[in-house]
Amino acid sequence: MIKSELVQKIADQYPELYQRDAENVVNAILDEIVDALARGDRVEIRGFGAFSVKKRDARLGRNPRTGEHVSVAEKVVPVFKAGKEMRFRLNMEAPRG
Repeated sequence: MIKSELVQKIADQYPELYQRDAENVVNAILDEIVDALARGDRVEIRGFGAFSVKKRDARLGRNPRTGEHVSVAEKVVPVFKAGKEMRFRLNMEAPRG
């Protein structure tokens, strides 16, 4: 699912919302998650999961095309850990019939 499909699904589920309002809500949520991660905060959505950041130290890498060693700078990457309810729903046994 892409963001536009999520916006459309929300707009369909809540007919009192205009599609642009649903898009504003989705954008506001995603922007706030990104802003919190940029501050170094952890974002937890109960039943869904938790977003956090992890620091990767600088290292010596390798260019796969040339084999030349290159310096890779230190960076911060986003990490997502699925919540208990999401893991349960993803691993439910499919109904047989």
